[in-house]
Amino acid sequence: MKCRFLLLLAFGFVGVDRVRAQQAGDNVVLLGYGHVITLDHSRPLHTIVDSSVVTEAAGIQSPFDSPGTASSVSDSDTAFLSLTHFFTDHIAASTAGGFPAKFKLEGQGVIQPTGVSGALFNVNLGDPANNPLATVRQWTPALLAQYFFGNPNDEIRPFVGVGGSYTWFTNVHLNANFAAASENNFGDVLAAANGKSTPTTVHGRASSSFQPLLNLGVQQRIAGKWSLTASATFALLNTKADIQIRSSDGTVLADSSTRINIDPLALNIFIGYDLGPGIPLFH
Repeated sequence: MKCRFLLLLAFGFVGVDRVRAQQAGDNVVLLGYGHVITLDHSRPLHTIVDSSVVTEAAGIQSPFDSPGTASSVSDSDTAFLSLTHFFTDHIAASTAGGFPAKFKLEGQGVIQPTGVSGALFNVNLGDPANNPLATVRQWTPALLAQYFFGNPNDEIRPFVGVGGSYTWFTNVHLNANFAAASENNFGDVLAAANGKSTPTTVHGRASSSFQPLLNLGVQQRIAGKWSLTASATFALLNTKADIQIRSSDGTVLADSSTRINIDPLALNIFIGYDLGPGIPLFH
């Protein structure tokens, strides 16, 4: 629906004014909508627990892996804003950012220690009541170097770009059922075994990282200073996701982590407006 609105808005400008060529020195602002597809995969969760004589007697070894566990990241949609400066008729630099996309983290498998204790103390990541395990906002400002094929007067100009972005995550919210299951089935046991105070709490976090980008697209000039751009941007993005159980004094009783390769593919459509030369930022 949003894509259709942007297309109608863009083509509504057709015939308003003579098309203006984009050329060296021009600055183009683009506003658009993007659908982010995650081509993700992850490793089994690796758990480190706060060990004591009691936990060892119960057969809870540290660290331990939980075969069959995995995490996946949902697709998402968001709005994007971009500014492109043409250094020559063919070479441009583009900065891009968007309203932070909201992603859901889904889980499968069971976190459980080895041995007999695994049957007593475990957390089922695949339980429908525990999913999504968490939601998170992703921030990814990007910088791209782009090459536009053809000539400035061409109505359609394909382009290719390479660059990089920095990603960090905020607004991590855990599923209440998942947090309660982690506290009741594992956290309280570890607190008692280590002489720590309760209630226990569960916290989630994801690491930040730099990643390379590959950008492909095509620009269609539609009227006057207006243009329509469609593009696809792929990022080699991975993050370390941690789920920590802490006692009431802040002691980390258990830390379950996994490396998730998110590898997002953003499919975008933009409406662009040529501001012309003279933006102080590029002088």
